[in-house]
Amino acid sequence: MAEEIQPPERPQPETGSGADEARTVAHSRSYLVRWMGLADANSAGFIHGGTVMRMVDEAAGLAAIKHSSRRVVTAGMDRMTFVTPVFVGELLRCSSAVNAVWRSSMEVGVRVEAENPFTGETRHTSTAYLTMVALEDGKPITAPQLIAESEDELRRQREAELRRENRLAERDQIRGARD
Repeated sequence: MAEEIQPPERPQPETGSGADEARTVAHSRSYLVRWMGLADANSAGFIHGGTVMRMVDEAAGLAAIKHSSRRVVTAGMDRMTFVTPVFVGELLRCSSAVNAVWRSSMEVGVRVEAENPFTGETRHTSTAYLTMVALEDGKPITAPQLIAESEDELRRQREAELRRENRLAERDQIRGARD
């Protein structure tokens, strides 16, 4: 009889098990890996940017769900930087984690890497920052606070705050110009 494969045990929040308890960045860390085939390529022969963006959105959603223990929606993509192309036959890896949490929204950073499965060579191809919103019954709900533990996590949290301030200032400036 075949042995049943169990999924890895999910770490519990450090300060308790309730959905409202603060959680570490590590609790949200998520990974998606997918082999890129011909159906993923654009007319130039590279992997289509939309394919990469879809995986980035899925990776961000996983991190936000793990952090909030709630359904989430994508409220926006602040930045999507394409550094180098991805080729057919490579593995596309998306690593994501929550960078900052406000009330119901959270910023998730996603790093995209391509790996040649024959040589093991890996390169950074894209970076993105997405705003995800925690939902309950289709309405925004308070997300657990984030515990940033390392200097790198604290830096990411500060940078997320700056991006949010810039987004809100731009929104206010646009609204003000319409009046």
